[in-house]
Amino acid sequence: MNRNLITRTITGLAFVAIVTGCVLWHPFSFGILFALFSGLTTWEFCSLMNKYQGCQMNRFITPIASMYLFGAILAFNANIAGAEIFIPYLITLVYLLIVELYFPDNNVLMNWAFTMMSQLYIALPFALLNTLAFVSVKVGVVYNPMFVLAVFIFIWFGDSAAYGFGTWLGKHRLFPRISPKKSWEGCIAAFVMAVGVSQAIATFSQDFSENDLYNRLAWAGLALVVIGFGTWGDLVESLIKRKLGIKDSGKILPGHGGMLDRFDSSLLAIPMAVVYIYTMNEILG
Repeated sequence: MNRNLITRTITGLAFVAIVTGCVLWHPFSFGILFALFSGLTTWEFCSLMNKYQGCQMNRFITPIASMYLFGAILAFNANIAGAEIFIPYLITLVYLLIVELYFPDNNVLMNWAFTMMSQLYIALPFALLNTLAFVSVKVGVVYNPMFVLAVFIFIWFGDSAAYGFGTWLGKHRLFPRISPKKSWEGCIAAFVMAVGVSQAIATFSQDFSENDLYNRLAWAGLALVVIGFGTWGDLVESLIKRKLGIKDSGKILPGHGGMLDRFDSSLLAIPMAVVYIYTMNEILG
């Protein structure tokens, strides 16, 4: 038990250091890292689904499509390329649909469904990180890593609080049908921790508003959105694993399982963070 905790802690700290370092260092390192994460997570998803009722997803082209979508949205948001950058991605999606016509023995409907799900459930949320990272200003576009880091910081601190308080005080199950270990006590602790962290961030960042009160309230709201949808994201992945009869999505991260285990909360939190931030920018002007 202690050995597993040590392994989990070392892996977690290394992961946090790599993500934080790459996001802060340069937009290029940010892009390379998360394009790789997108491809690896999609590949892992394909591997899992190919064990389900004769499904045969393309484990080569589907992850490449995810990586390309990330790069395309990065190039578009950074004003490096125009909308034509998305044409190869669209062609790839059409190919993944048409190619099934030539494999009559495959479970075609299942392959189509899971292939498109991989793009909506994994590729699109990762790609939307670029929408958080690149901000339009009067002179063009600037790279601002604050919102990207904030989403992950809220999840990291929230998960730690949920685990600690859930283990210590958790008595009331949050969603016993899907995840019997999660508790309301842990969930509440995650919300409180994330809001507290958001106020620390608001002290140094005025990305929402120059008005201190509005800025602090907006950051607190972002923390609530990330933890709320992050919790649902965690439960969605738990349901997938329960249906597949597995404990972890993979073994690439010692003590943490697979890439999907590591990013499950993010996959719903990122799109809703984008919606929230755009909404608040319109309101606060």
